[in-house]
Amino acid sequence: MFIKFIQFIFLFICLQQNSLAVLKIDTWETQDGSKVLFVENHDLPILDINVNFFAGSAQDPLTKEGLAELTHHLMNLGAAGINEEKLANEFSDIGVAIAGGVDLDRSYFKLRTLSSAAQKDKALTLFKYVMHAPDFPISVIDREKNRIIASIKQSMTQPESIANLAFMKSLYVEHPYSHPGSGSIESVQRLNQNDLKQFYKNYYLGSEASIVIVGDLNIEEAKKISESISHGLPQGKPVHTIKAVNNQNVAGVNKIKHPAKQSHILIGMPAVKRGQNDYFSLYVGNYILGGGGFVSRLTEEVREKKGLVYSVYSYLMPLYAEGPLEIGLQTKKEQTEEALHIVNATIKKFIDEGPTEKELTAAKQNLIGGFPLRLDSNGKIVDYLSMIVFYKLPISYIDTYTHEINQVTIEQIKSAFKNRVDPNKLTTIIVGSE
Repeated sequence: MFIKFIQFIFLFICLQQNSLAVLKIDTWETQDGSKVLFVENHDLPILDINVNFFAGSAQDPLTKEGLAELTHHLMNLGAAGINEEKLANEFSDIGVAIAGGVDLDRSYFKLRTLSSAAQKDKALTLFKYVMHAPDFPISVIDREKNRIIASIKQSMTQPESIANLAFMKSLYVEHPYSHPGSGSIESVQRLNQNDLKQFYKNYYLGSEASIVIVGDLNIEEAKKISESISHGLPQGKPVHTIKAVNNQNVAGVNKIKHPAKQSHILIGMPAVKRGQNDYFSLYVGNYILGGGGFVSRLTEEVREKKGLVYSVYSYLMPLYAEGPLEIGLQTKKEQTEEALHIVNATIKKFIDEGPTEKELTAAKQNLIGGFPLRLDSNGKIVDYLSMIVFYKLPISYIDTYTHEINQVTIEQIKSAFKNRVDPNKLTTIIVGSE
């Protein structure tokens, strides 16, 4: 019975991979310059749209950190003369889900609606109001600034938040990636309506937008939708820029006192950006080092053998410029030095020797076997394609994923880690040290 179950799972994975291999992606550019990816899928009467802008927190002006997040947030709180309550109710009345967010590189808006003409047209009208005609009411700006400042004050007492802020500041120093996305109390207090309007005008450009559409419509309809989204956005010359990182991180250990019972530890350095040739070698290697959860080497050395932590992880965050390799753990204060020693020794040994053949084989099987689950719904496909188009990766990225993983060798992993990760230049943040 167990054998049959395993055979069934293997067949399911193969079928999923075959379905991905024939995923048809159409691509074009709107008259205003927006890049568009489209996948037609009539399995469900649903339409998913994701619109991305080069409007992440790295574009915040000095002394006005938090502007990108506040601008994005306010775009949902009143548009085209419709106040926030009525706008939210109108979305809710037709069963539409609207979401979005801001990260270091980008700002994005997501829409999910039924594909019937009446609901789709109404949903798209409201969706375009948010992106084309945000009102930025002063009363709402003031209220949300107060809410954000209260949240910042609370985060300043939390060890996780303290560690994350200190970590990014130590890694990126004066680089824009060092800026806290929500800003500081002082920077948020400085923000005003004109700042939000100017940020919107500068960064929410039709020529800079990337649009992903997946679902129950044909290509002609998708082209009309993409043109209508793109055409109403601001026009102008792109002003975004993100400079190279140039390994300016502050190496060494920074201990921050905190009354927490455990030490919160982050270790890392800037390591990789999107589209680099050795990304897949780093990706597979990181899975083995600490990205694979309970099957990773860090978990084996720090948790299973020593019992010093419940969990330990390593995480790669490729960005437009060099994103971080982050290793994180929590342990009792009195065990901090021992845990840190084992983590550093494990990292160094992995860089020097690379993985074993057994580890590499298991990692490839897990990564390839799990890949279809990343694309088993329209929503997940939209998210993945949004990453591809925003970072200007090849459209074949999905089709070549398993091939790229399979091609990775031990020597490639060793070479990539030696080139990108220097144990002597790692930043270590310990919040809760004795």
